[in-house]
Amino acid sequence: MKKYFLCIIISFLTIDFVIAQTSFSTKLADSAAELIKQYVIYDSSYDTIAYPNGDVANNKGVCTDVVIRAYRKLGIDLQKEVHEDMLANFKKYPNYWGLKKPDKNIDHRRVPNLMTFFTRQGTVKTITKNAANYLPGDIVCWRLSGESTHIGLVVNQKSEDGMRYMIVHNIGSGQVLADCLFDFTIIGHYQYGK
Repeated sequence: MKKYFLCIIISFLTIDFVIAQTSFSTKLADSAAELIKQYVIYDSSYDTIAYPNGDVANNKGVCTDVVIRAYRKLGIDLQKEVHEDMLANFKKYPNYWGLKKPDKNIDHRRVPNLMTFFTRQGTVKTITKNAANYLPGDIVCWRLSGESTHIGLVVNQKSEDGMRYMIVHNIGSGQVLADCLFDFTIIGHYQYGK
């Protein structure tokens, strides 16, 4: 009898978690979709920004800023979250930039750092060629030409053919909605929410 009640309690907790995560994912996807209304030029220059809740000027940004701004609209400051995780675990993060310590102005704006953070603190989802596995609120990372990396958010709008969800990202033309899920090699697929 105790096992039966324990199974029921675990089932309800699991259902509550799935509903909460789905609700958060929907809000995140909606938050990302709202970003395309704002005019933003692609600008990858280094800026000294406030901490916490720092941001570059709202009329400029890169691909990571799409993700950062979508989360910030939901009260999650990835600048702070990434910086704190890097302070405690600096050697677990890539060091392509030759830094000796975390830099709160830029670390959260680098795709490899976000990939490491989402791997450590979020859920790593399977990378597949099946569009049905990429759901609104998912974070997707790609390898572009050479060593360039890219990141975007899956939103709750379907492609023209109805076969896959679209992506909000900034690959050089500002924050845009695009049907580009499989245009580049996917190297990361995550879900993150507090």
